[in-house]
Amino acid sequence: MSGLPRHPLVLAVKPIVEALGATLVPADEREPGDMPLRWEGSIIAGVRMAPLHGALDRLIDAVEREFGASLPSLSREDKQRAIRLLDERGAFTLRRAVEDVADAMGVSRITVYNYLNALHR
Repeated sequence: MSGLPRHPLVLAVKPIVEALGATLVPADEREPGDMPLRWEGSIIAGVRMAPLHGALDRLIDAVEREFGASLPSLSREDKQRAIRLLDERGAFTLRRAVEDVADAMGVSRITVYNYLNALHR
């Protein structure tokens, strides 16, 4: 956290910011688009969101960490739960997400569509 204040708010949000793939930046290094972290009216730091490029890979990595295993090694039921998590996190709003998730899981895109259809019934 070099350059960042050792402020309680910065320390508290750091794990969340990192889990989102974002970065904390010192207040004086903020750029347009960075979200300010305010404490009692003062900006103490900023949050720089991760670029959209690579977002699906980050979502898949996060789900694999939660399950403690790679997507292809999951049981059918866990694959369905993984699809639900990815769907809840907006993964399937990204272009080619169904195909990319199917490849990452080692299943057909029809299987992913079937899992998604079962969720939305």
